[in-house]
Amino acid sequence: MSESHSGMSESHSGSRPGAHHDTPVPPSHRGDPAAPACSPENGDSPGTPPAYGTPPAYGAGGMPMSGFEERNWGIGAHLSGFLAAYVALGFVGPLAVLLVAGNRSPFVRRHAVEALNFNLSVLVYAVISAVLVLILIGIPMLLALALLYLVTTIQGAVAASRGLEFRYPLTIRLIS
Repeated sequence: MSESHSGMSESHSGSRPGAHHDTPVPPSHRGDPAAPACSPENGDSPGTPPAYGTPPAYGAGGMPMSGFEERNWGIGAHLSGFLAAYVALGFVGPLAVLLVAGNRSPFVRRHAVEALNFNLSVLVYAVISAVLVLILIGIPMLLALALLYLVTTIQGAVAASRGLEFRYPLTIRLIS
């Protein structure tokens, strides 16, 4: 890793290729056991240990997530819909991801909301298609919907694994 004059790391090894983090990593988080534990969030400068008993400043959502953890939760938001989709409850998985990890990361929240909206939209389209089965047009609509669901859910999971944003097509934006 490259070192700057202040002793802080300029890049983060868990980031996307080509991405630059402006937030420096304290020496204590770089794996240097001899480095003093400092916390820029608490106003400490590099080389100044935090006061004993001072809790780290994390935000309202709990501990911050690493990029790897954020991508895993994002993937889970998309793929968890498969777990209960066969009983028309595909929205439960993305809803659970939103409730469990959505407050800890804006990235996870965006992916969970997108997956939740898509699964709710698919539920609406499936009900409409099921009604239209009576006049036989619903059968090809259900098949097309199943193919759309499979392909776009995998695309969403791949985008989340790469740290990219993803928007599902034909989605009714119910949750923001």
